[in-house]
Amino acid sequence: MNERLHSVLAQRGVTPELLAAACEVDPKTVGRWLGGRIPHPRHRYRVAEHLRVEESFLWPVEQASSRPTGGARSTELIGTFQNRASVPREMWLALLQQAQEQIDVLVFSGTFFAQSNPHVARMLATRAAAGVRVRLCFGAPDGQAVANRGREEGIGDTLAAKIRASLFYYRSLLTVAGCEVRLHDTTLYNSLFRYDNTLLVNPHVLGQPASANPILHLKWAGAGGWFDDYAHSFDHVWASAHPWTPESEGTATHGQD
Repeated sequence: MNERLHSVLAQRGVTPELLAAACEVDPKTVGRWLGGRIPHPRHRYRVAEHLRVEESFLWPVEQASSRPTGGARSTELIGTFQNRASVPREMWLALLQQAQEQIDVLVFSGTFFAQSNPHVARMLATRAAAGVRVRLCFGAPDGQAVANRGREEGIGDTLAAKIRASLFYYRSLLTVAGCEVRLHDTTLYNSLFRYDNTLLVNPHVLGQPASANPILHLKWAGAGGWFDDYAHSFDHVWASAHPWTPESEGTATHGQD
C-alpha cells in the first residue's frame, strides 16, 4: 500500500476518481497505485503536479538507486496535516479498527477523541478483546502541568474541567482486560496517537490549543528514527503516570458540550 499517496489524497480532498480523471486513466488504475504499484513515469509526473507534491515523496523507491538514503528518518514521514481537524474522521476510525498490537494515546484532555466518535470506548474494548494493548494517558486535572497549560492558553481552569468531562467516556474501560487509563503531570510538547506502526504527532504551540496545530503522520521505518523518539517519550510519561481512579479525581458526571 502506498500510504503516502493515501495521505496526500486525504489532505488535498481528492478522491481516486478525481485523480484518475486528472491523469486520464481508469479509476481502477489509481486503485492499483494506492495498492502499491508504481505508475509509468508520465503518470507519476502528472500525479505529483496535480497534488502539488514532490514525485520523490510519493515514490521514494524510485530514487533509491540514484542517491544515498538518510535512514529511517528520511522515509518515515508519510504526510502532514495543517491542523488536527484536517485529519479525516474516517482515518481516525480506520487506524483504531485496524490496530492489531497496541493503541497508545497521550493527551491533556483529548475531548475531540470522544466527541468525534461517541462509541470510542466500545471500539477500544473490542480491540482489547482481540488482544490489542490499549493505553490512554490524560493530564491530571489537579496537576501543575494542566494548570500551566490552562494559563498559557488563556482558559484558566477550563482545561481541567475538559479533562474531567473527557474521562467520563472511558469509565467502562477500567474493568476491561488489556485497557489501562492513567493520569500524568508532565509538560507535553506533543499529543501522541499510536496505532501499531503508525503514529500521529500533534505538536503543541505555546498559547494555542492542540487542535490548531499541525499533525505529523509517521510510519515506522527502522530503529533510531523519529517514530522511536516519540514512542519512547510516550513510555517515559506512561511510567511516571498514576492509574486513574474516578472517585478520587472528582470526574464529571456529565458529557461534553
